[in-house]
Amino acid sequence: MINNIILAEAAASGSASVIQGILPWILIFVIFYFLLIRPQRQQQKKLQEQQKAMKSGDKVITAGGIHGIIRDVDDKTVKVEVAAGVLIKFEKSSIVGFSSKEA
Repeated sequence: MINNIILAEAAASGSASVIQGILPWILIFVIFYFLLIRPQRQQQKKLQEQQKAMKSGDKVITAGGIHGIIRDVDDKTVKVEVAAGVLIKFEKSSIVGFSSKEA
């Protein structure tokens, strides 16, 4: 009878120990999610919306760091003017930055 009580107490304290061991990891993941994952997803969503709304005359920055003005927009590509009369064709996904000023 005493052995059964000791085993029951050991099992109860063992499960409490497991919960105490897992709880910090859960808290770390929650903090990690709200500080890193969620803001990153919001940024990606905003960039995708901006890429869908691109129009001629928008000032943009490409992934390679090229600054220019959009002159033509297709389904998957854009033509960007980087100098007077110089047009370069880019995939829409390579546009990573937008200027609030228009040409």
